[in-house]
Amino acid sequence: MQYPLSPDVKPEFCTTGSFMRLPSKRDGARLAILGMPFDTAASFRVGARFGPQAIRQASMLLFPYNPVQGLYPFEETHAIDIGDLSVIPHSIQRSYQIIEAAVADVLRQGMVPIGLGGDHSVTLAALRAAAKAHGRLAVIHLDSHTDTWDTYYGEKYWHGSPFIRAAEEGLVEPSRVFQIGIRGSLNHPGDLAASLDLGYNLITMRELRQRGVAAVVAQVKERIGDRPCYLSFDIDFVDPAFAPGTGTPEVGGFTSYETLEMVRSLTGLNYVGFDVVEVLPSYDPVQVTALLAAMLVYEFASHVALNLRARGEAWPVPAVPEPAPAFR
Repeated sequence: MQYPLSPDVKPEFCTTGSFMRLPSKRDGARLAILGMPFDTAASFRVGARFGPQAIRQASMLLFPYNPVQGLYPFEETHAIDIGDLSVIPHSIQRSYQIIEAAVADVLRQGMVPIGLGGDHSVTLAALRAAAKAHGRLAVIHLDSHTDTWDTYYGEKYWHGSPFIRAAEEGLVEPSRVFQIGIRGSLNHPGDLAASLDLGYNLITMRELRQRGVAAVVAQVKERIGDRPCYLSFDIDFVDPAFAPGTGTPEVGGFTSYETLEMVRSLTGLNYVGFDVVEVLPSYDPVQVTALLAAMLVYEFASHVALNLRARGEAWPVPAVPEPAPAFR
């Protein structure tokens, strides 16, 4: 791949279809992006199967250098994009098998996966693969919903149940699971009690606002320590004024700026996987949701690059001349 990736190399609107035009293969890759376009476990709006490609399209606006973290996230990780997995639209169990196998393969090759959903049900399959590779996981779950509802019309596997199933299957360490940003109306008080009964740390959006991000992030870091950690981000964590393109929006969330600052502050954890889910392009007419999701992927990759740097394992960045200013 020619470096740097900038408009004077290839116009932003000329896409290969991958995230930031990343290759599908590269020697020594330590990060892999993969689409998990399954959405038929959703309870309200469907269409998140088109989320991965919308996020990739929006990523064309991003440049390679992250000035906040001071690194080139995709070069220092030699990142690749392996494309969308061939999920089975009418079968969640067969789709789980496909997703789990693909994530397991990424992990076996020494790469950290970043999954692009799809509805939130896909996270369970990724957690299965990560737990087999690393043991019981710590989890940072940023969402407006707990997703610990047991059944929906008698079905145990849907986008509202991945985190109750993860506990039942022993994939996570409950005391090191943080569900942050929870808000909205409920059927009954038990909707929140279900997470607490599992032993999860539940921090509502109201508590997050009252305590402040710094205090909550400090608690997360202290409790998780160096345990293998998976970060799952439901785009409805963000207020729908800033991320309207999602299936079950809840008002009263963070702005896009606040969201990015919080994610950036979650440095120093032993990340073994990430996902961003529930991006629904048909409700995102000006691409603000997809662009925010692409920025989140960018920040997730930056966390991986920071960890590689700390271990002395980051790929060196080629020396390049100062580029000419980019005009848009």
